[in-house]
Amino acid sequence: MSESASVERAGTAEAKPLDRKHTDHRIRVLLVDDQQIVAEAIRRMLESETDIEFHYCADPSTALAVAKDLSPTIILQDLVMPEIDGLLLLRFYRANAATRDIPVIVLSSQEEAVTKAKAFELGASDYLVKLPNRVELIARVRHHSQGYIHLLERNEAFQALRESQQALAEDVAEAERYVTSLLPAKIKTDSVETDWLFIPSSKLGGDSFGYHWIDEDNLACYLLDVCGHGVKSALMSVSAMNVLRAQSLPGCDFRDASQVLSALNNAFLMDNHNQMYFTIWYGVYNRVKHELNYSGAGHPPALLISGPPESPAACQQLESQGPMNGVVEDLPYDGVTVPVEPGSRLYLYSDGICELHLPDGTMWPFFEFITAMSAPLALGESALTRIHSIGQRVQSGHPFLDDFSILELKLL
Repeated sequence: MSESASVERAGTAEAKPLDRKHTDHRIRVLLVDDQQIVAEAIRRMLESETDIEFHYCADPSTALAVAKDLSPTIILQDLVMPEIDGLLLLRFYRANAATRDIPVIVLSSQEEAVTKAKAFELGASDYLVKLPNRVELIARVRHHSQGYIHLLERNEAFQALRESQQALAEDVAEAERYVTSLLPAKIKTDSVETDWLFIPSSKLGGDSFGYHWIDEDNLACYLLDVCGHGVKSALMSVSAMNVLRAQSLPGCDFRDASQVLSALNNAFLMDNHNQMYFTIWYGVYNRVKHELNYSGAGHPPALLISGPPESPAACQQLESQGPMNGVVEDLPYDGVTVPVEPGSRLYLYSDGICELHLPDGTMWPFFEFITAMSAPLALGESALTRIHSIGQRVQSGHPFLDDFSILELKLL
């Protein structure tokens, strides 16, 4: 055998420092016994096994420190030794985090059943009367070592998974901050007031929204939802939002909702964007004519609610007429123009607002969402905070599975 596997005549483990990575899972035996003649016998039994390292500690008072430094896959432990009792040493192993799970085979001349029972009670994995049969010793060393190695590998896999999840969570959190930073400032003018609520899901969905004046009379507003979750969905959502904000679709009149969705569809074809698509509702409010031109691509209907907020209100659902954006090239999208009564409220939202799961696994009825949105508001009450509170109650306080995004425009 190699020099590193020989019996340590000084009675301690190897003097050279050990620098083993967690992934180094060779079978590594540590014998703790004050009798060097026993150590030599065990060394010879294992000598021909090239995949087994043998290490020896003659001083039981240093055994715990040696085991922590060596990280053996199994400890062979005598019971009767000077200075420290072998059973007490078993207690030390099991009380220390570094050695708690390392299998220990008691290797003792004591054959009494009571002693064996006590050893097992204190955490021994096995018990052999020395000197054992060579074949049996090797079999037990391999058996217990492999069990411990599998435990280490499982723990390392879990640790790698935790680290990967942590890295992903940090990426998602950074993307969440980025998306939130791009959301529009709330405005309050003589003709329009805006408010919004954005609560990202734990996995970050693909929601984004915005509004801006196209000219002095026309205000564009939109909310889109990219398929899937995570950073890729969020970044694609931001890309589409930036195109709308910059009005960078060539040849497109951004006052015409149907043109915008048709051009946006061709700009974000899923074949060119990792098979990702999105739904969107886009509208343009003309504050002079008091009318709203809109078009939708597979998105939940916007709600146009007329009448004073404190009274029962009429709720008009502005349905999306077209399919999701990005699925097929050159799809036409129809535009619709509706009159807007002064004082009306327009709500754009993602499906994370209305597609909530009840405790019994069923879906929250959509008509209840409509009822909640159009119900009279108390003095000082906000429809956004109300629907958020209702959503939390519907899900019994559980986190939202999708982004919770809703945009309110008061058209004065």
